[in-house]
Amino acid sequence: MPGRYYTSDAIFAEETEQIFYQRWVCVGRAEEVPQPGDYQLRSVGTESLIILRDKQGQVRAFYNLCRHRGTQLCPEAQGHFAGVIRCPYHAWGYGLNGELMAAPLMDQVAGFQPQDWGLHGVAIAFWEGFIFVNLSAQPEPFEQAFAPLIERFSAWQIDRLQVGHRIDYTLQSNWKLIVQNYSECYHCPTVHPELVKLSSAGSSANDLYRGPFLGGPMAIDPPYSSLSRGGDRTLPLLGTVSGDDAQRAYYYLIFPNLLLSLQPDFVMSHRLEPQAPGRTQVICEWLFAPEAIAQPDFDPSPIVELWDQVNRQDWEICGSMQRGVGSRAYQPGLYAAHESLLPEIDREVLNALGHLDPATPTQVE
Repeated sequence: MPGRYYTSDAIFAEETEQIFYQRWVCVGRAEEVPQPGDYQLRSVGTESLIILRDKQGQVRAFYNLCRHRGTQLCPEAQGHFAGVIRCPYHAWGYGLNGELMAAPLMDQVAGFQPQDWGLHGVAIAFWEGFIFVNLSAQPEPFEQAFAPLIERFSAWQIDRLQVGHRIDYTLQSNWKLIVQNYSECYHCPTVHPELVKLSSAGSSANDLYRGPFLGGPMAIDPPYSSLSRGGDRTLPLLGTVSGDDAQRAYYYLIFPNLLLSLQPDFVMSHRLEPQAPGRTQVICEWLFAPEAIAQPDFDPSPIVELWDQVNRQDWEICGSMQRGVGSRAYQPGLYAAHESLLPEIDREVLNALGHLDPATPTQVE
């Protein structure tokens, strides 16, 4: 794609509207709201959302705004509602199911019906313990959109895993450069010498190579058994992982904003929150079996240290690319054979924006 796709405010606004407000977007893990009344704020584009667990234990999503005059209900990023969501402006109160419970003096307004003024809800779905939301007025059914993935990773039992460590990164890079970098290992021998010692770049393959879900396996090279500092597996295999999968790592793009890394002994996720053409927040979490976390000697540091290093190596390259594609001299180059997923990512973006030339579908209008 031409450089403007990574630097233009107008294209970034189009992507927000046509991709992030129309697709199923990952906003975290259900475990982040464990008890009724617990909530987390999440941003999708310029929209602020309340993700909460109601009194019946159901996780819900609402726009973070009062139906009276639009005041944001929650200024804090996370917290707990003691049964009522109270507007700080005129004290309108909402139940955890979004229904309007209190509207002071509004009984004096002719025609006012409380049942008409509940919070604006957001479509929500769950997959492998992750929460997805869709801001579209008519969202595609989640089961239909995610049909290629629904049972694909059942051996890892990701839904029961828990976050054992988290690092938030702020990148001076366009979100698509991060997605593209994740989806190829052509750069690995140059950028990640510590990683390719454990997992050779030439072992990469793809088993999902069309559409919004892309990726596949790479080998963990014997004698190493874990992609961690030192390469030794100190945690048990996840779920029912066995056979060849005990010596493989799988890397998938769940378009548009979840990067999912399946390892024999842990799962790593990167959740992207694009904030501007050249700025992206990346939330990286390492998921482990709860019984492993419960052990007194549980120590994720060998895993976290290696992948934090790999992350930072990638982020430096992504920042360099962001600066480079903004140059007047930049012209798109040719993708290498080891970058075969990148044209598919481009196509997914350009199709969503309606920017492909219908007469020549490999050319940008």
